[in-house]
Amino acid sequence: MNLEKVVFGFFILLAATLNFGFVYGDIGNPLFHNRWEFFAALVVNIVATLIKLGDRTHVGAIHLAASLVAVIQLVAAALLWFFAPVTGAENLISGGSMAGIVSLAAGALLANLVSVTILIVETTVQRR
Repeated sequence: MNLEKVVFGFFILLAATLNFGFVYGDIGNPLFHNRWEFFAALVVNIVATLIKLGDRTHVGAIHLAASLVAVIQLVAAALLWFFAPVTGAENLISGGSMAGIVSLAAGALLANLVSVTILIVETTVQRR
């Protein structure tokens, strides 16, 4: 078993599952979207991107491109969350702002799914 491939696959799958967990739920309700889960998704996506920097193959370039798209989407969502106005007694952001944040995170999820799909195809095609 190749430990490098295990770590690579682990971070790709963890990035996708954390992102899915954040996106899942009512798009405009801030109570359904945990900020710490979002933060974890952002950090794991950044780590996954850094891991992909060493691969010099064509498939590695596609992995890196998909990962960069996910990170850019999540950074944009983080900036939107940071600058979103807080309303109400619960100090929650508005439904419209949360919908924008979740939409950007959903775009990152799509990029993560591309990476997972490439990983699965690459694994099934590879011979011993």
